[in-house]
Amino acid sequence: MLKGLFKWSTVVLLALAVTAFTAAGSRAQALKEIRIGYQKAGIFPAVKQRGTVEEALRGQGISVRWVEFPFGPPLLEALNTGSLDFGYTGDAPPVFAQAAAANLLYVAALPAAGANEAIIVAEASPIRSVADLKGKRIAVAKGSSAHNTLVAVLEKAGLGYSDIVPVYLAPADAAAAFSSGSVEAWCIWDPYLALAQNATVRVVALARDAHDSNAFFLANKEFVAGHPDLVARLNAIFAAESNWADGHRQEVAASLHAATGIDSVAIARAVARSQFLVVPLSDAIVTSQQATADRFFRLGLIPKPVAVREIVWRWVPEP
Repeated sequence: MLKGLFKWSTVVLLALAVTAFTAAGSRAQALKEIRIGYQKAGIFPAVKQRGTVEEALRGQGISVRWVEFPFGPPLLEALNTGSLDFGYTGDAPPVFAQAAAANLLYVAALPAAGANEAIIVAEASPIRSVADLKGKRIAVAKGSSAHNTLVAVLEKAGLGYSDIVPVYLAPADAAAAFSSGSVEAWCIWDPYLALAQNATVRVVALARDAHDSNAFFLANKEFVAGHPDLVARLNAIFAAESNWADGHRQEVAASLHAATGIDSVAIARAVARSQFLVVPLSDAIVTSQQATADRFFRLGLIPKPVAVREIVWRWVPEP
């Protein structure tokens, strides 16, 4: 039923040469272009549509290149290799990236209300509770925020990860597998969750039922070292856009629909239950993210323990 609802653009990773010069003294290199990775989730598509970042940076002679990704892990790989400068993901991808010694830093946090990610089943499914998921095939994008939600939901219900059969699929493939019945459940985030809810599906558990979920802005480590003022500026631009979005949800939904082409009803549903907020990484957020990292290590899903605090860049917003 959901098959065919998703249209995907080919993800193109471009390694771009950045023109730079060294001014007198120890001044940082001057950028001509910044490369921002985004997904269909969150407000990045709306901000791109509105042209706010371009307008804010035009006076500095900096252009903006936006690169779309289907989900977080490939976006972070592009950050790691230096093909991107700045991007947005959920909570799990940075944990996997740090475990692989990725060359990136957390630069801001986006606390979530926990209503934009869930485990769903078909309306006719006999699965009524998390306990009923035992032994079932569940589609999830490996290393994504949904992966973290799936693990957290199972743990809270007293189930082990080995009690289910994870089927690792990117959102487009997962939608097809779920629609065909190849998997019994799907753990997914908005706007794909909202789009699935246009059909006959039932939510078994939301992210907020099991854990505190956060999303993050991340940046290439060398980019942060060379351009800390620009990273702070980007954070401030997106923070201002988030404040605007919180009071203009209909306009945000219209911008997201125009930017993504996703069904307007689904987009409006996703926007209505979103929390729009950009903040520095507090001790509480770092602690929550560390719990995520510890959970994945405990299950053997990452090869070594990681200390989240070691790759946190402290952003101090201007008053």
